Amino acid sequence: MKRIMTMAALILLGLQIVRNAGAQVIINIVNSDEVLKTEPIDEVLFTAQYRMTSVADTLHPDIKTEEMMMLKTGARSSVFYSYAKFLADSVVEADKASGASRDVIAEHLRNYQSRVNYKIYKNYPEGKVTTLEQLAMNRFRCEEVNERPGWELLPDTMTILSYPCRKAVCRFKGRTYEAWFAPDIPRSEGPWKLHGLPGLILKAADSRGEYLFECTGLIQSRGQESIQYGDAGHEPISRRNLNRQYERYAADPVGYVTASNPNVKVRIQNEEGQSIRPKNTPYNPIERTEE
Repeated sequence: MKRIMTMAALILLGLQIVRNAGAQVIINIVNSDEVLKTEPIDEVLFTAQYRMTSVADTLHPDIKTEEMMMLKTGARSSVFYSYAKFLADSVVEADKASGASRDVIAEHLRNYQSRVNYKIYKNYPEGKVTTLEQLAMNRFRCEEVNERPGWELLPDTMTILSYPCRKAVCRFKGRTYEAWFAPDIPRSEGPWKLHGLPGLILKAADSRGEYLFECTGLIQSRGQESIQYGDAGHEPISRRNLNRQYERYAADPVGYVTASNPNVKVRIQNEEGQSIRPKNTPYNPIERTEE
């Protein structure tokens, strides 16, 4: 017999369905194993917080989605992920230290939901960039060459968070980016997969106005804090195949869930209580095929 899960029941089980004004449907699973089975790979030097603004539906560019993101930077590597997951990691570390049960930890994790499920590790392993992604109940590990953008330095200057910044532009992953970096922060790092400048990138935007990263704060590490990595249960996948997973998910989010879990039936209702099945939801990937 198939189990029919309403939205309320799904949320109680850790399955979240979100519909925003752009008709985007996001389904994710809270998984405590992701944060429990980790190990330190580097010591954090500083943490930068970014406001990431994106356009999910290119037909409605005025509707934007915001997500707070964190960049933890070490001497050898970095990790970029959502602030909600950053908070979840902190809670889990406290729970582990207090000897909390797995059920208690899972319950705490449900309080920290995010539209962004990926974690991007630059230079881990060395010379690579590793993306840990979760699409509904499926978890993937995508390992690629840590490609350095071909930046062109420009004479323009501006001040961000009291740091003098210089301008640079590049063509990277199918988009043209304008970035502002701070030479006084001598770390060749930045949000998402952007890096390779003689200073931390504090602001970056693509020429289409569809993705914007703005640094809102910097925290110097005080004491021992580690960059944690754990890929237990993640299926190795190529970038091309991961992009296909994104496309399948956008085409039919509910079908994507039930295809790999035939004993689960997902039911989504609109405001009038009518059952709906969203299809062909907006899909505007940050990585584009070169035109």
